[in-house]
Amino acid sequence: MSLSQDAAAELNALVEPRFDSTPDVLDSVALARLYGEPLFALPQDLYIPPDALEVFLETFEGPLDLLLYLIRKQNFNVLDIPMAEVTRQYLSYVEQIREHNLELAGEYLLMAAMLIEIKSRMLLPVKKSDTDQEVDDPRAELVRRLLEYEQMKLAAQKLDALPQLGRDFHRTHALADIIVEQTLPEISADDLRMAWQDIMRRARLNANHRITREQLSVRDHMSQILRQLNDVRFMEFTDLFLDRIHEGDGPAIIVVHFLAMLELARESLLEITQAEPYAPIYVRLSYLRAAA
Repeated sequence: MSLSQDAAAELNALVEPRFDSTPDVLDSVALARLYGEPLFALPQDLYIPPDALEVFLETFEGPLDLLLYLIRKQNFNVLDIPMAEVTRQYLSYVEQIREHNLELAGEYLLMAAMLIEIKSRMLLPVKKSDTDQEVDDPRAELVRRLLEYEQMKLAAQKLDALPQLGRDFHRTHALADIIVEQTLPEISADDLRMAWQDIMRRARLNANHRITREQLSVRDHMSQILRQLNDVRFMEFTDLFLDRIHEGDGPAIIVVHFLAMLELARESLLEITQAEPYAPIYVRLSYLRAAA
């Protein structure tokens, strides 16, 4: 069975790959990959800006930082700075900055002008002031600023050395499956006694005495006395109150009973008699005597 030329071409296209991804050069190291293909040489028309890549080996946070670095690196005494050598090294570094970043060099040029001024003043003859006092060292103000800056820098380094969350350690989160068993407290007899005494003390503080009004009628007791004396001719004074005492009446009722007797005597319904001093006292109804 023979195939036509078109059918044979389609079969070969399905079996064989359409493109070969194997690089022609295997011994070289690819510089980069462009659209998935290895790039072993830079294109001739490629333009790279001069400041596309900058590597800063040493950076300074300002003119004072650079000046302090130059002094400490050469073990100079801050209180006795050799202005000529320090100024020369400082201007050399500033010149390098001017070649790359003129705006950044402006701040450093101001410090350079100050160094040159101090150097010039030190070259002039020393003159005493009108008060015969020694003139201050031209480096005094610079030394003061350097010492203050160094103190602040050391303090910043100490703060930076402290452990920081996210840099030196990370906060961990853990789920603690804790089962707390509730235990009953142990109560001693002394604790119970003290609690009871405290309750009694509070009860005494809140104690009150309530006075209730008892309804007592003199007229009612007058009727009771009349009924007692109605069946007897005489009755001893003490016998008149025996019933009240036996019934357990309080002093208030007995007093009202006595007032009722006096009220009957005032209204001439009752007579109170005594044969002689210290003799028994008797009571009787007045209208019974009149009837007799």
